[in-house]
Amino acid sequence: MKIMIVDDEAIIRRGLCTVIDWKELGLTLLEPAECGEEALERIPAEKPHIVLTDIRMPGMDGIELARQIKKIAPSTEIVILTGYDDFAYAQQALREGVTDYLLKTSGPEEIMKSALKAKMNITDKWEAQRKELVQTAALRRELLEGLLAGRQESGSELALIENWMKERGVTGSTAEPQMPLRVLIVSASGWGEGKTAELLLGAVENMLAELLPSVSLLKSDRIVLVARAGPGFAERSGLERAVRRVCETLKCSVFAATGESVTHPEELPRSYGEAERVYAYRLLLREQGVCELRDIASRSGGATVCPQREEEELAGLLMSNVPTQLRHFVHRLVREQMDDPSVTPKSLRAYLQSVAIAGHRWLERAKGGGPAPSGQPAQVPAYSFEDGLPPEDELFKLLASIMSAFHETMSDTRYSYVHRAIAYIRERLDRNLTLQEVAKFVHLTPNHFSDAFKKETGQSYIEFVTQERMRRAAHVLKSTPLKISEVAGAVGYEDIKYFSQQFKKYTGQTPTEYRQSSAE
Repeated sequence: MKIMIVDDEAIIRRGLCTVIDWKELGLTLLEPAECGEEALERIPAEKPHIVLTDIRMPGMDGIELARQIKKIAPSTEIVILTGYDDFAYAQQALREGVTDYLLKTSGPEEIMKSALKAKMNITDKWEAQRKELVQTAALRRELLEGLLAGRQESGSELALIENWMKERGVTGSTAEPQMPLRVLIVSASGWGEGKTAELLLGAVENMLAELLPSVSLLKSDRIVLVARAGPGFAERSGLERAVRRVCETLKCSVFAATGESVTHPEELPRSYGEAERVYAYRLLLREQGVCELRDIASRSGGATVCPQREEEELAGLLMSNVPTQLRHFVHRLVREQMDDPSVTPKSLRAYLQSVAIAGHRWLERAKGGGPAPSGQPAQVPAYSFEDGLPPEDELFKLLASIMSAFHETMSDTRYSYVHRAIAYIRERLDRNLTLQEVAKFVHLTPNHFSDAFKKETGQSYIEFVTQERMRRAAHVLKSTPLKISEVAGAVGYEDIKYFSQQFKKYTGQTPTEYRQSSAE
């Protein structure tokens, strides 16, 4: 906090500046002012929190100075200092809102106590303002969420929301015609998960608040905005400019689903429902850009059942027990569906569930059992394939669990220990993983394990580990902004130069070239 001393007597100014250790009190002492006029001229720029002023000065006296300060900076605390023990002056000073009234004969301790009292008053005001802002913001968000959900708000509650919108420039004054409004649902990705994702979403919300006249709700995985939809604002071209600006500034991907424009706040639930309908397509629309109802209007639904050919291919992969091949199959299958211009979230979920059922059907056959009487495998879980989660990851995870469930029953077959070793390796690619360590894990001598590993995989231990590390590095480079040195460390390399050489040998590109080509 800052304090300014105002007194026409140089000896008093010097004394107050030197006798009291203002820094020890947590106050920054500004250059003293010689008169009220000088103080009043400097206050708007220097913004002192506390003014300690003489009451009797040529020209503008301390009481008039206090009156003028309260007009331009009402929160400033003022302490009057005078050589006159005059009750009338004290009464007049208190009427002007001064914090305290001291005689010039007061000792340093009394002046310090008065300054600390003023400082405490300011701290209390700040805390009260902070709490009021937090409470007001929470109430506004709660009321807006209720309005979007179609809850009937009272007149006073609706007025609070409308005033908030006016403050943010979403709607005009009462003298202006009603501005059109529209709801946007926004997601962002590219910074990782967990707390990092939350930070990104908060940063996107702040930027959009600067770029668009809007009010917003920040949820766990999305931002809901009510934006002004007039020309130059939340029309499509304006939204696309804002989204590009956010993406370029924050180095992320942003998807914005928009509802149609409405005229009155009471119609916002309709726009919100439309935005939610569009938002459900964000994975199908690659989670970037601005999308409206017209962008999904022609989608009638894609395939909902896994064809026989794919089911037979899946059975072969599950039997082979090679997770990488299974992952490639799943990614191809899901990409083909998502690239279908007619697919909808509902049809995609049905198709993925069909693939899951095919996997369970194979497991029952492979274990020597038959299908349930209904023709469907017994007790197949209903997988969520939730919006916002990569569907290929969830599908691969459940199919991999089916594959593992079968091959665990084959643990006494030849070379089953090699597959356990592979799983062990993939979990520890960031470590200095020796053949001796892996051989010990599967209870074999290094030579025996090395021979068996080569026979089962077609690769030497070193070749396989290097391949897996390069695949992992390629994925990390493509999906995260980690530095090359961090990527190297994540796959077990301390020497960045050697890592880059191995990566280029595997992919034909340096790590930097690969990341750039993946981003194009």
